[in-house]
Amino acid sequence: MSDNLTIRNHCFDWGKRTYLMGILNVTPDSFSDGGKFNTASAALTQAQAMVAAGADIIDIGGQSTRPGAEQISLEAELERVLSVVELLRPVVDVPISVDTTRAEVAKAAIIAGADIVNDISAGTFDPQMLPTVASLNVPIVLMHIKGTPQTMQKCTDYEDLIADIYKFLFEQITNARLLGIDQNKIIIDPGIGFAKNYQQNLEIFRCLESLKTLNSPILVGASRKSFIGNILNQPDPRLRVWGTAAACCAAIFNGADILRVHDVREMQEVTLVADAIFRDSAAWR
Repeated sequence: MSDNLTIRNHCFDWGKRTYLMGILNVTPDSFSDGGKFNTASAALTQAQAMVAAGADIIDIGGQSTRPGAEQISLEAELERVLSVVELLRPVVDVPISVDTTRAEVAKAAIIAGADIVNDISAGTFDPQMLPTVASLNVPIVLMHIKGTPQTMQKCTDYEDLIADIYKFLFEQITNARLLGIDQNKIIIDPGIGFAKNYQQNLEIFRCLESLKTLNSPILVGASRKSFIGNILNQPDPRLRVWGTAAACCAAIFNGADILRVHDVREMQEVTLVADAIFRDSAAWR
């Protein structure tokens, strides 16, 4: 894969350090922080706080993708996302990502000032997503999923979990490239918690390095998720920070390039220490 990617004058130098994508859910029903940042002023305050804490990317989502989440209308998603992108762009220097599966939302957000498309379906929910991203010439995150947020918890049967994830991502990378998306603008995500049960989530961490041969930077989104709650016997997602820290360390050790997180300040400290241990020692490992 390419050694680096420049987005809005920010150079992402893959392999040198871990980058943080701060989660900004402008929804009333996200699993961990639904309703906290779904006003423009709250979203702006949170985005600025995450940047100050060390976020390299701000990821704005207007449609909840928690298990069982209902799909909102295109108009509602556009209103939620665009109002925040337009407010943030003049005052936030770091790249902005839009978390959406709809090509129309992706295009409108990029035109409004966003820089990256983060699609949990890897372009499979909307046939216009990959052609649209190609025409916009922006980076895209392709994530593995089976089913939809409404059905994915019933879609956890795999012959070989890691092989199936690899095959899906390989096919979507190939499709993206055939449609004109540059290889160096493709980021992959194994989809922690999306059509994965407790044991399968743990297996992804153990086998994450096997995805390196896809030649794309790897994003891992484990922040506050239910598998951590199961281990800790902690039903409140907001109290899973220490568990998230451990998962982030495991992801870094096994090859993650970007971590998608809620608790930016805490995870920034985690990445500083983990990078010093694992990345600075890469030459002699």
